[in-house]
Amino acid sequence: MRLAKLREQVLEANLDLVRRGLVLATFGNASGVARKEGLIVIKPSGVPYDRMRPKDLVVTDLQGRIVEGTLRPSLDLPTHAALYRAFPAVGGIAHTHSEYATAWAQARKSIPCLGTTHADHFHGPVPVTEAMTEDEISSEYEANTGEAIIRAFAKTDPMAVPAVLVANHGPFAWGLDPVEASENAWMLEAAARMACFTLAINPDAISIGQSLHDRHFYRKHGKNAYYGQAEIKE
Repeated sequence: MRLAKLREQVLEANLDLVRRGLVLATFGNASGVARKEGLIVIKPSGVPYDRMRPKDLVVTDLQGRIVEGTLRPSLDLPTHAALYRAFPAVGGIAHTHSEYATAWAQARKSIPCLGTTHADHFHGPVPVTEAMTEDEISSEYEANTGEAIIRAFAKTDPMAVPAVLVANHGPFAWGLDPVEASENAWMLEAAARMACFTLAINPDAISIGQSLHDRHFYRKHGKNAYYGQAEIKE
C-alpha cells in the first residue's frame, strides 16, 4: 500500500473515533500497517484531533523505531506494534476509552454475547486480559500490554473476535484496515452498552445459543457470507 493512502486512512480512522464519540480529549488512537513495507502509521501523542493532518502522523517500523515524522508517536505504539507482529491478518488498530467498553474493562469482565447484534460482529465473547503484574507495569508497560492481549487470544482467532478489553484500562479493536478497526471499536462500544442494559434488566440473562450465534456471524463473515450486495464486475 502506498504510504500516502495509508496516512489518509489512518487520519480518517482517528477522526471517526471522535465523530462516533469514542474518545475523551486526546485519549485514543488509530494506526495502520503497510505489510509489504513493514511500516506502521500512527497518531502522534497528545495532538488534538481537530488540528491533525496527514503529515502529522508518525511512521515507524514494526519494532516501533521512527522512520518519518517530527512528532512523538502515540504512547500506545509498542502495543500496536506487538499486535501487528503477532496477528499478521490485522491491518489497522484502534484504541479508545469509550465509556461502556471501558467500564467492562475496569470491572475485569469479558462482554458476553447476549444477542445477535454482538454476534454479527464478534464470534464469541469479547475477552478481557489478565491484570498486569507490577513488574510488567514498571518495565516496558505498553509493550507488555500488547503481550497481555496476545495471551488473551491464545485459543481465539483475533479476526473472529476483533477486539479486547485490557483490564483496568480500556478497549482495543482491529480490522483488515484502519477504517474497519475504527468501525469495530464502534461496534464494540454498542455491544458493551447493550450488554450492560440487558444485565441491568435481567441479571440472569444467558448467552445466545451457538446455532443463532453462528448463523448471524457467518451471514457477514467468511467465504459463504451473503449479507450486502454481490460485487459488480464491469
